[in-house]
Amino acid sequence: MEAHSALIVEACENLIKLPGSTADVAGICSKVKEIESKADRITHECMTALHHTFITPFDRNDIRRLISRLDDMLDLIEEFTTCIDLYEIKEMKTEVQAFFRILLNTSKAIEDALKLLRDLRNTNIIIEKCKYVSKLEQEGDFILHSATAKLFKEEKDPFTLIKWKEMLNLLEDATDKGHDVTNTIEGIVIEAS
Repeated sequence: MEAHSALIVEACENLIKLPGSTADVAGICSKVKEIESKADRITHECMTALHHTFITPFDRNDIRRLISRLDDMLDLIEEFTTCIDLYEIKEMKTEVQAFFRILLNTSKAIEDALKLLRDLRNTNIIIEKCKYVSKLEQEGDFILHSATAKLFKEEKDPFTLIKWKEMLNLLEDATDKGHDVTNTIEGIVIEAS
């Protein structure tokens, strides 16, 4: 799971590069797709190990839920980059850049929390990381609402409006999945206390 979360951080670090006018959009989108494929292999290995391991560090269902939610988060990020490529988007909206920062901060907090799960005496720090992700998810909700309102107010081309609405929803869904990951981590910590 730590390896998977490191890949999510890497994917988000690539997203941050997208807004620049000199960014290699196709290259970045391709890199995120490659990262997502690596993460899929890790998810598969984790599930296989789970089926072959008699004693697990915490509840099997929590492990399954955690790796699945990590995978869902990265799938949504990769789907967003697929849309960039598919819809030939060349410039990112300001709100999208804000989502990128939220996702990067979320992925780093998740990575930290997962590393701390190795020693459940870190309960308070883990819970703080989870609360931070919850705050970021709320910021994502606010950005989605304001960006959607702005989009419907300012965008005259219906096709462009549909593209951006879908892409904004993918980013907000990814922040929701990050929050789901930390909800699972918080549940593990509470059960272990």
